[in-house]
Amino acid sequence: MKMNKIIYYVATGLLTLLLLFSAGMYFFNYEEVSIMFTSFGYPTYLIYPYAILKLIGLIGLWKLNFKVVKEWAYAGYFFAFILAFFAHYMIGDGEQMAALIALVLLVVSYIYNKKLTQ
Repeated sequence: MKMNKIIYYVATGLLTLLLLFSAGMYFFNYEEVSIMFTSFGYPTYLIYPYAILKLIGLIGLWKLNFKVVKEWAYAGYFFAFILAFFAHYMIGDGEQMAALIALVLLVVSYIYNKKLTQ
């Protein structure tokens, strides 16, 4: 049980750092992110709302009382990381590994969250 908690908190903590870094890039390095979004074919007006949703999802992951919100946050991140992986892969910028690492951390966090709540 103790090892399960350690794995859960390490995976969720690393995922949180990655998402905070990503959201921070969206807020504080808008020009570079807007170039990236344009190369993906996405509209740039999505940058700030997407960063805010990333932060709201983190609140959902760490707030243990809201099980439905936590499930939605895991699902939203899952689809976001899959889409990010393929977006980076399709334009060939070599940045898909961050999305893959985030996906692995997300899956580990989800599995150990389930183990701890059963």
